[in-house]
Amino acid sequence: MNFNVRIIIHIMGLLLLCNGSFMLLATFASGIYKDGATLDIALAAIVTMLFGVMAMFYTRGHKKEVKRKEGYMVVTFGWVIMSISGMLPYLFSGAIPSVTDAFFETISGYTTTGASILNDIESLPKGILLWRSLTHWIGGMGIIVLAIAILPLLGIGGMQLFAAEAPGPGGDKLHPRITDTAKRLWFIYFGYTVVETIFLKLAGMSFFDAINHALSTLSTGGFSTKNASLAYWNDSPLIQYIIIVFMFLAGTNFVMSYFAFTGRVQRVLKDEEFKVYTTLVVVFTIIAGFIVYFQANVPISDYHPKVLGEAESAFRHALFQVIAIVTTTGFVSADFTNWTPFLTVFFFGLMFLGGSAGSTAGGIKVMRHLLIIKNGILEFKRTLHTNAIIPVRYNQKTVSEHIVYNIIAFFVLYMLLFIIGALVLGYLGLDFESAIGGAASSLGNVGPALGELNPVVNFSELPAFGKWWCGFLMLLGRLELFTVLILFVPYFWKKT
Repeated sequence: MNFNVRIIIHIMGLLLLCNGSFMLLATFASGIYKDGATLDIALAAIVTMLFGVMAMFYTRGHKKEVKRKEGYMVVTFGWVIMSISGMLPYLFSGAIPSVTDAFFETISGYTTTGASILNDIESLPKGILLWRSLTHWIGGMGIIVLAIAILPLLGIGGMQLFAAEAPGPGGDKLHPRITDTAKRLWFIYFGYTVVETIFLKLAGMSFFDAINHALSTLSTGGFSTKNASLAYWNDSPLIQYIIIVFMFLAGTNFVMSYFAFTGRVQRVLKDEEFKVYTTLVVVFTIIAGFIVYFQANVPISDYHPKVLGEAESAFRHALFQVIAIVTTTGFVSADFTNWTPFLTVFFFGLMFLGGSAGSTAGGIKVMRHLLIIKNGILEFKRTLHTNAIIPVRYNQKTVSEHIVYNIIAFFVLYMLLFIIGALVLGYLGLDFESAIGGAASSLGNVGPALGELNPVVNFSELPAFGKWWCGFLMLLGRLELFTVLILFVPYFWKKT
């Protein structure tokens, strides 16, 4: 093997330092609220940072070069190491005493899945709740994207890490230098989080609830501070509308936000993926809204007259759940599996859509669906004109065959893994609806599923192996399959 092991360990140390630093924020919050978990979270932070310092110190003489293979290893193992260290606050505080449950909750956080094993969230210490939300926020834009903004300070280039962390087809750069790209993305990400926190506070949330839900929204994670999730605020439509707007933004390519902020609004409006993404949200909301209004019962806000309340509430809940599932945020304003059988199947299908490429959303992504459909339509023309060269076009540019083949391979592999994932859960004893729902939700980083794993229950009743299996599916989905699966290919480990 010809890997630069020292640089891999060195970057792991850097990630642990970052993780420990975020734990200190949770320690600070715990101290302010005097929730009794301050010393436990502080100890977790110290242990995490100590291992990080040791790793960086003993590999300080490394060769400062990250090749493609090292990039894949750092991203995959980095996510695992972060999840292992990230479960220490749960274990040390006793909030989640089981290693299996603590790891599940943590990797669900970092992968922004939002599936949980906790039955009484509101009983947890405030510091633990904030740490739970921070795991979302760290994983949302990608720990590695954060790291590559820092790596040049250590004399290390980060291009290979960025390629491994964001292997999708959306490759627009904001700036020629990858580090500046990462910094701009994080600035937008941080700015949105601050603005949403302010809006939610003004709308009536406590500051603690506001910052936690902002962290979960922008990361398209879905962890809430309430057992009922966003259904807790069903009497406050304004709060739900604010979260709807920011879920939509989080599911949009962050490059589009940058273009909008720099005055290039026309480029945003002409972007094919953005137009399809917006259109699908509107169409799906209209379909779900009418069915909810005429066939299902939803909570009606006390702030509206009955007639207006019924219509507004139906379409608000429909819009909320459509965006929550499409962007894989997974917040819940109502149990959509109890609306109608059609809507249960409808929302199950949306779990495979995903947000935009370059967003914090999981799933297959709108761009991949768009290019697959375009290529499928062109196959009819190619069948009639066998000698013609008819390329796929996106935003008026020709898409290379390599990208088209990659997307088709991704789609086939994604569906194969979904089937395998469901088979394993079925073998563990889950019924059909729960097995396919759990597999789709985990692989798509959605959160709520179907059957025994529906939005008002959780994953706590899964067997231990089932939790580890779903955690593996979450990691595969978050890193878009190839980054993880390439490590299982024998050729990867051969000396080249």
